[in-house]
Amino acid sequence: MIGALTQAGGLIFWLLILKTLQTALWPILSGAFGRFSYPISFPLSFLIFGGISWYLGIAHIPVQAAAIPFLVIIVYYAVTGWYTREKFIGVWKWDLVFLLCFIFMTEIRFFNPMISYAEKFMDHAFLASIMRAPLVPPADPWFAGGTLATYYYLGHWMMGVTGLLSGTAPPLAFNLILPTVFANAAVALYATGHLLLTRFRALPVVALFLVNPSFILQVFLGAGASGVLWNSTRTIPDTINEYPFFSFLWGDPHAHVISLFVQALFIFLMLYILHEWGGLSERSRWVCLGAVALCLGVMPGMNSWDVLVYAPLLLIVGAIVWYRARDATVPDPYPWRLFLVCPLLSVLVFAPYYLMLTTQGIAGIGIVAEPSAVPEFMLVYGFFIVAFWCATLRDLRKNPGLLLVVVPFLITGYAAAGLAAVPLTAFILRRTFRPAEVISILGLGVLIFTELFYLIDGMGDAFYRMNTVFKFGLAAWMMMSAGAFLWLGEWLTEHVRGRFASPWIARVGAGAIVIILICAPVAIPDLTYGYGGKTLDGLAWVDTLHPGDARAVAYLSVLPGNITIVEAEGGDYTYYSRISSFTGIPTVIGMPFHEVMWRGNDAGVSQRMADVQMIYEDPSRSPSLLKLYGVDYLVVGDTEHERYTVLLPEGILERVFSENGTSIYRVQAFSA
Repeated sequence: MIGALTQAGGLIFWLLILKTLQTALWPILSGAFGRFSYPISFPLSFLIFGGISWYLGIAHIPVQAAAIPFLVIIVYYAVTGWYTREKFIGVWKWDLVFLLCFIFMTEIRFFNPMISYAEKFMDHAFLASIMRAPLVPPADPWFAGGTLATYYYLGHWMMGVTGLLSGTAPPLAFNLILPTVFANAAVALYATGHLLLTRFRALPVVALFLVNPSFILQVFLGAGASGVLWNSTRTIPDTINEYPFFSFLWGDPHAHVISLFVQALFIFLMLYILHEWGGLSERSRWVCLGAVALCLGVMPGMNSWDVLVYAPLLLIVGAIVWYRARDATVPDPYPWRLFLVCPLLSVLVFAPYYLMLTTQGIAGIGIVAEPSAVPEFMLVYGFFIVAFWCATLRDLRKNPGLLLVVVPFLITGYAAAGLAAVPLTAFILRRTFRPAEVISILGLGVLIFTELFYLIDGMGDAFYRMNTVFKFGLAAWMMMSAGAFLWLGEWLTEHVRGRFASPWIARVGAGAIVIILICAPVAIPDLTYGYGGKTLDGLAWVDTLHPGDARAVAYLSVLPGNITIVEAEGGDYTYYSRISSFTGIPTVIGMPFHEVMWRGNDAGVSQRMADVQMIYEDPSRSPSLLKLYGVDYLVVGDTEHERYTVLLPEGILERVFSENGTSIYRVQAFSA
């Protein structure tokens, strides 16, 4: 178990690293982004740090060295006198937003820290594997001899390297991932509000706290805390309808959650370019282009689904900039650069990653046979549909014929898509293409796509559109949130006047938000499911419920070198494969369904499952199979006895650990 002082120290060092990275990048961005250089240097510096460390991993250079360029930059700008007291005084609000959101999410993790269900085992396994041997590509902890080149692991890589640099153990680093994502996303969304609103600038940040209408319905129906959360994300049958706040409360730092801060940053960059490009200098434009290319380039390695949504956004923004170039305040000699050069640069940024990737990928595009029913669709996206209908109400009054847009969708049975098509068409016909309108158009367009089409990904007949609705729907949520809350901010600025607009009201409101962010996690219902909380050690519960396994994990974690273990396999989303999950040490096979999804049916997953059973049950075949997979240590505990009739071979196994019913055997015949 990780002690309280160790946890506190790891948390502080983690924050110091994030702040150091941000402080270094700030002056470099100041020319291109002006008053926004400080906030966006939080998420952008983290991406650059992660990218540098990844390339160091390819070269087998200690990844901690990725911090050196940032330290050199800080020293340079400090010596030249760039960092002044006045500059830091003027940016305190951004630090406050970042720190408050980090603390808020850290408190939530403190009360619900356990790595115990869903895909938490998987995400900790990836994190632990990377931290144990930070080489590219990292070892797959559930497929001995394989690597994570079958999966988009780059977000876990960045967090793992931060854990190594801060001296934070994987179970603690696991619970600092979501605070890091949440705070970086919040500061990017807050910058979006400052970019486009004169008042109510914090509204875009609400995207991270907003629940869907189904959540509210579940509360009225009297569902328990876990029921409210779970049911609200399973509203459209055979799909997943996650929204950011659920993802953060659920506590699983999966790829689609880690990517949220990149999405928030990319949205800001797109809206900044739409709003400011015409007046930027040539140098500033190239800096913006580089930042966009980095964000887009990292998406396939962090959560590949995102690039399919945000690449079209870049092309749309690039086309608008190209069209507007003739009226630019500062002449643009390369008006096509966003449209043509930026996509190419985004590919080059992580070209080695793409060349290494061996995942199954998408098999094509299908047509949705059973689209969402309107009530279910509205229970998931209703807030945005209502907001956009309100935003386009004047358009509908002037041109009632816009309502006819819904007719083809009604006739063909895609009524839910029709509800999104009406405001989308109204925004397009305005031809103003203001930033809030552009991001709203694409968000609505993504929703319509998920109602009409799906990406074929091998999820089976019943769940054929599950991932499309899940991954694209979450990206649409981020884009529609930005558009809806920007429109709401404009509306409130226009209609809220007088005493409600006085400075002291704003100060009281800001103070109330600070108090709520600090105190609210205490009031959130217990979501530990009996595992216990009040720690940032995600594996503290294992010490209590499975003390033998906890000691075995501690024993194996400190063993040097590239070793392989064998343990019981028991399907996905279970306690089986727990030793590899908790240590990052590769086992022969774990989470078989996921491995088949990543590697395909011809990867021999079923054979490995059968071979593991033979290792434990057939002493005559066990030695040859242990040698075949290069197994160094064999684990026998309650889990193995539950799964198999354990009969171990004699003569080649040496028991090196035994405590509380869990034993570890070293394979002598071919161990180092």
